[in-house]
Amino acid sequence: MHLHLIRHADPDYERNSLTLQGHLEAQALADRFAIDGLDALYASDTVRAIETARYTAARLDLSVQILPWLREPDSLHISQQGRIYCLWDTFGETIRADSPPPGQQDWHTRAPFDNPEVLKMWQTFRNHCDLLLAQQGYLRENGRYRIRTSNRKRLAFFCHNATVLLFLAHLLELPFPLVCCGFYSWPSSVTTIYFEEQSQQWAVPRALHVADVSHLYAAGLRPQPRAMGDRYEAYW
Repeated sequence: MHLHLIRHADPDYERNSLTLQGHLEAQALADRFAIDGLDALYASDTVRAIETARYTAARLDLSVQILPWLREPDSLHISQQGRIYCLWDTFGETIRADSPPPGQQDWHTRAPFDNPEVLKMWQTFRNHCDLLLAQQGYLRENGRYRIRTSNRKRLAFFCHNATVLLFLAHLLELPFPLVCCGFYSWPSSVTTIYFEEQSQQWAVPRALHVADVSHLYAAGLRPQPRAMGDRYEAYW
């Protein structure tokens, strides 16, 4: 099984929609997924995620299934250098200052991720994610997934940068803070997780692509870094 984790296309945050560039990116995504196809398409309940998903849904004649738990948490923030950032944009120099670094079991006890709401958000996301995977035939047991029913489906999740980070941390068994400062999803980028089955009993998620934007270059478009505050231009 393949999970395609897609950040919404270039956003107009003030209008909660897509920019003109964003609509072009969404069209490019539809061209990309027309090659291998999809079996199901999910989106968060935000307009920008749904608008991005509709292009691919129309191309592949699929419905957009809304999953509110794919929405980016909007109440977790941190002040850094006089500016307000989302928690998942905590500077890497802050997260990596600890020795030893945050671990898989204790990361939620390290500031600024030690807010009880963060652990609640994390556990809620994990529960929703694993329930969906169980419905697809994969039952989580510790860091592996017991195969109840193997499948070769391709599922697409149109969501947000923070949602992709949560997926990566959960599925790959990585400390969430290190994922936050170590990965970034461009608008419309595709992160692909493959459920590798090396036996008939267990599947283990493996990342095949992370924040891939090859569809943009194929369409003659330049990726746009968004929601990076004063670091916007640094990404070029």
